Amino acid sequence: MLEIQNLTKIYPDGTVALRQVSFTVEPGEFLVIIGLSGSGKSTLLRCINRLIDPTEGTIRWDGTDVTAAESAELRRIRRQIGMIFQQFNLVRRSSVLSNVLAGRLGYVRPLPSLVHSFPAADRELAWKALQRVGLTEQAAKQARELSGGQQQRVGIARALMQQPRMILADEPVASLDPVLAHSILGYLEELNRLDGITVLCSLHYLDLVQRYATRVIGLREGRLVYRGTKEDIRRMTDAQFKEIYGEEAVRTSAGLQGRS
Repeated sequence: MLEIQNLTKIYPDGTVALRQVSFTVEPGEFLVIIGLSGSGKSTLLRCINRLIDPTEGTIRWDGTDVTAAESAELRRIRRQIGMIFQQFNLVRRSSVLSNVLAGRLGYVRPLPSLVHSFPAADRELAWKALQRVGLTEQAAKQARELSGGQQQRVGIARALMQQPRMILADEPVASLDPVLAHSILGYLEELNRLDGITVLCSLHYLDLVQRYATRVIGLREGRLVYRGTKEDIRRMTDAQFKEIYGEEAVRTSAGLQGRS
């Protein structure tokens, strides 16, 4: 279980990105975080695995206080938590296979990994991860040769290399067209449903939320202002919609959408 209690993040320039946010995530959930750009979604996800340190509050993962973890303990925790980024965060000049193997860096000795020396078992795991996302034929290509959707699939395969119990996906489909967005979220849904991996995913478009979420939270200006299920999203009132997205937000014919 993931437990977030009174989480606050204030950046050095005084920006308050999170304000006393509290919620829990049960094992096996597909939790979607909604809200406008700047609402705190990315900050929240990056606090969970300590890519950035919160200012106040606690994060507990299976009873372990992530916020208090020192380097060795934090390294152990991060092994269990995969991360998928909006802009893919691949080494564009490196091969697809090398990018996927980078997901094992938390498990191997640093020196061999610098020269891309990984155990045979890790290489076999990488091939299985590439097979899982349909990219075995692209393994030798440089990452920059792939399309955006393919690059995000490499990001998913890299996260799988950690053999994670939870995946944090930070706007994973924001730069993709609707067809590719469904493809990427479909892979995450499969990992959630078949492998039992807990998924926390930030999204803008509520039509995608309705399709993939098991539960939803909404942030506005760093505050948690909404809790619900995908069924609740379908029944969302105008007042609830504007509480998340602001008075100027509109609903579109393609689905529910906040105006950034």
